[in-house]
This record gives sequence, structure tokens and C-alpha cells, in this order.
Amino acid sequence: MEFLANPSTWIVPLLTLTLLEIVLGIDNVIFISILAGRLPKELQAKARQLGLLLAFVTRIALLFSIKWLMGLT
Repeated sequence: MEFLANPSTWIVPLLTLTLLEIVLGIDNVIFISILAGRLPKELQAKARQLGLLLAFVTRIALLFSIKWLMGLT
């Protein structure tokens, strides 16, 4: 836990990952909106909600798998 005492070792990776999450989140919204726009009007809102929910669940599952992989060492 000594690495937490020195911000220079963790602040840059944290900011990089935060920026990547923001960019990927915006990318998900744009992609899902484009795909949902091709559906009939009555299905578009439901498709956007389902798409964002699945993107969120996938991201959480990937975070848990990374945590599991880190525990193997």
C-alpha cells in the first residue's frame, strides 16, 4: 500500500483510465443512438435503454474479470 502514498505513481493511470471510460461511454451512446434510430419510433427509447443497460453490465463484468485475474497472482 506504499504506492498510494506517492500520487505520482497512480494519478496518471487513474486520469488515463477515467478519460478512456468517458470516451468509451460517449462512443456507446453515439453507436446505440445510431442503431436505435433505424428502428420504428415506438421502439427507439426501449432500444436505447436496453443498449445502455447491456453496455453497463458488460463493463461491470469486465471489471470483475480483471479483478479476478489480478487475484490469480
